[in-house]
Amino acid sequence: MSDPVVVLKDLRRSFSQGGVTIDVLRGVNLEIQPGEIVALVGPSGSGKSTMLQAIGLLEGGFSGLIQIAGTNASELSGDARTTLRRDHLGFVYQFHHLLPDFNAMENVVLPQMVAGRTRTEADARATELLTALGLARRLDHRPSQLSGGEQQRVAVARALANSPELVLADEPTGNLDEATADRVLEEFLKLVRGEGSSALIATHNERLAQRMDRVVRLHDGVLE
Repeated sequence: MSDPVVVLKDLRRSFSQGGVTIDVLRGVNLEIQPGEIVALVGPSGSGKSTMLQAIGLLEGGFSGLIQIAGTNASELSGDARTTLRRDHLGFVYQFHHLLPDFNAMENVVLPQMVAGRTRTEADARATELLTALGLARRLDHRPSQLSGGEQQRVAVARALANSPELVLADEPTGNLDEATADRVLEEFLKLVRGEGSSALIATHNERLAQRMDRVVRLHDGVLE
């Protein structure tokens, strides 16, 4: 059996506010296997985004073990964490965060070139992903020329561009109407599975969560 893509052990995060300490994560334990798609469910304010930020190595202040692709990220320097994040993780947010001055193709090409691919390789990969997401005729359109669902499809393609072992998605359909959300999620899951990646998808939508391989629930700072 392959090693887990992610291992969390006793992950904790607290914040101080007005002289009061708020324990957001109080000892989270989780393993995600290669190719597994996991829904992270919890109400707004339950700490889902904080947990994703921890796994994504996006900020400090956490205690406990965070192991990504067999590497203990807790022991790495800032530069090494950046490299680990670039080489092994992909991100999809509730808002697409596309670069407004670049078209769909360029938004998917740029992270690949940062990772060292040639422009020819990056173009081919971007075209492959965007076509799989139904955007073959929208490659040269900028974000302002795309619908909300199309923008989020580009964000999905960007997240998968460098073939990450793990995709982290924070309410990826939260800004979309129900019908569009269903279509985008279906395409997202199909593409992730086709790529052989794993995914941890935070959502408060129970109906969408049931379409994933497993559901974990964050409650009072721990997973149930």
